[in-house]
Amino acid sequence: MSHQVSHQVSHTQAQCGNLPFLIRKDGSWLYRGTPIRRKEMVCLFSSLLVRDADGDYWLETPLERGRIEVEDVPWLAVELGWCGSGSEQCLTLRTNVDHVITLDEAHPIRVAHDVITCDPTPYVLVRPGLGERPLEARISRPVYYELAALAVPRCLRGRQMMGVWSRGVFFALGEASS
Repeated sequence: MSHQVSHQVSHTQAQCGNLPFLIRKDGSWLYRGTPIRRKEMVCLFSSLLVRDADGDYWLETPLERGRIEVEDVPWLAVELGWCGSGSEQCLTLRTNVDHVITLDEAHPIRVAHDVITCDPTPYVLVRPGLGERPLEARISRPVYYELAALAVPRCLRGRQMMGVWSRGVFFALGEASS
């Protein structure tokens, strides 16, 4: 008679506190104030990034966890791809670390406005965080202009909006000019 012993190995993460990483608003990654120039390294660190319920960003491996500073969001959407037309159109965004995100219900666009200038700043949800605050990419200005060129009008909650369709979902980019 053979006996199988089943046990779980418990790994506890070492808490490393604040790590000397900074992700700048322009999408560049710095370590101890020096830019990380190897894209492969940035992509590797990017894959380890999580966001907690408080909105803090962490680099997390199965063994270690450390908080890092992010000026705005960790990534930039730098390229737009699309196929199809109308409400069945499919739009994809590629980030500066080569994530490819299809705009859909799970990956919506949100547009924030600068409090002083009212300038729009569009973001796309890349992946959920550990709480209500997701990990997002800011949509670069050239990509935003490409989206604006594809925009069509639609009435939402009594307001005429301009936006884009992707995978059957309408994403408002801003109010239509009168």
